[in-house]
Amino acid sequence: MKKQLLFVWLALAAFAALDALGYVTPGPAVNAGGQDTGWINMSEGADLTKSKYWTTEGNWSLADGVFTLKPRPGEKGWQRWNHYLWSNKNYGDFEIKFDYKIGKGGNSGFFFRVDEKKKLIEAAKYGLEVQIFDSFGSKKLSDHTSGGLIPGIPPLQNAAKPIEDWNAMHVIVKDDKLTVILNDVKVQDQLDLTKGVLGQRPKTGPIGFQDEALPIMVRNIRLQDLTK
Repeated sequence: MKKQLLFVWLALAAFAALDALGYVTPGPAVNAGGQDTGWINMSEGADLTKSKYWTTEGNWSLADGVFTLKPRPGEKGWQRWNHYLWSNKNYGDFEIKFDYKIGKGGNSGFFFRVDEKKKLIEAAKYGLEVQIFDSFGSKKLSDHTSGGLIPGIPPLQNAAKPIEDWNAMHVIVKDDKLTVILNDVKVQDQLDLTKGVLGQRPKTGPIGFQDEALPIMVRNIRLQDLTK
């Protein structure tokens, strides 16, 4: 029994180390006692059209746990709502972790608490967005700096990495509070989602990644539904 427990402990430690380095795309996580911790792997599968988690009309593809957006010729702008990568399920309180990579001038975003009935009409007006942007090195902070919340809330600091590097984003939405950790730096700290225009957004809705007709890659999407 002691050898079995030691093996489990060593296996979990090795898994955690690989995960921290970005080499692992985990499935539903379990603790040392074998209990499901509630995390799900939303990057599984090899055919996005058959995904149980996502839907899109955009030119997204999925291979080896990596979602890749390659805009089609002539596509431009960000108001092509049906081209976003949308979840098939609504979430209110949740925790999500994912890595993203963009190129020069890259611009995208992680959407949440979007009005499901209006997500294809104007998601930016009826939802919230954590910004993903080519903002490395910029000293000016705005809601368009990576980790900023649209509408209107800049991050506490600029934690974006240089283009072509993988960025690690961790978003926690719980009890109408938002925390965002970007590359191990807390850029939103228990932001109150009930005040001002933020409070006009729904309490639940689909999550999604923006298609702004600019390339982006997203991997290792892991989510835990915290809704009571």
